Amino acid sequence: MILDTNALSALGNNDQAILERLHMPDTPKPYFCFICLGEYHKGLLNSTRPQKPLAMLKQLRNSWDTLHSDDETIAHYADIADYLKKIGRPIPTNDIWIAALARQHNMFILSRDRHFDFIPDIKRVKW
Repeated sequence: MILDTNALSALGNNDQAILERLHMPDTPKPYFCFICLGEYHKGLLNSTRPQKPLAMLKQLRNSWDTLHSDDETIAHYADIADYLKKIGRPIPTNDIWIAALARQHNMFILSRDRHFDFIPDIKRVKW
């Protein structure tokens, strides 16, 4: 399961609901996505207290793997972007990359963003 940026933010804020979701017995192993890590770090640049979320992230990165793009990801990205354009449902570019990684690795996306629900072969898990 790939954690979307809003899931990372919820973790950084000690959101009890996401902590419970991650500890449910049916929850697949969590993975970071390089895009989400970049978005999250960018958000912390404007934070007045980034130390605690950064410490949490550092600790989790020792346990969870990070997914990166490759040639297969690029093909999934192009397919998803083309599909969304054809159905008239554009979504943020970074979310297309996240969906491409999820499709490539056959993983769920832990997110509150409903626009993932319009992409074939993508399952969004909410908390």
